[in-house]
Amino acid sequence: MAEAVFRDLAEHQGLGALIVTSSAGTGEWHVGERADVRTLEALERRGYDGSAHRARQFTAESFAENDLVVALDRTHERILRQWARDDDQEGKVTMLLAYDRDADSLDVPDPYYADTAMFDAVLAMIETATRGLFRQLEPALRQSRPARRAQHRTPQN
Repeated sequence: MAEAVFRDLAEHQGLGALIVTSSAGTGEWHVGERADVRTLEALERRGYDGSAHRARQFTAESFAENDLVVALDRTHERILRQWARDDDQEGKVTMLLAYDRDADSLDVPDPYYADTAMFDAVLAMIETATRGLFRQLEPALRQSRPARRAQHRTPQN
């Protein structure tokens, strides 16, 4: 959910070409599989497209491919920090809900054993926190955008 929301936000802000996102779990249980149908339905109800998602596993080598590693719960955060090989890699790990000032917890609940309403509630949490994360990253993204050349047009007779 978080990847779809973040990518959509970046695209709508005209910054999608400046980011690369990928979603990965710490375990290998569902590698290659699509997202749970209830996740896809929740995303679709809110206008997001999660159809291209395929599960993959984050590994210690994944740190080199990422500037930021966002964990959705403290268990995953702990695993990711243990896999980090140095302080730089460990410093890449952050919690998504840390970007929601009103969050009661740092853990995004897993809605897998819950009903449709819980999938929608989790998506709402993710949307709020993702907007907060994006606000933090947006200035740096905008600075890295190549300056557009001013175009001068001469009227033709």
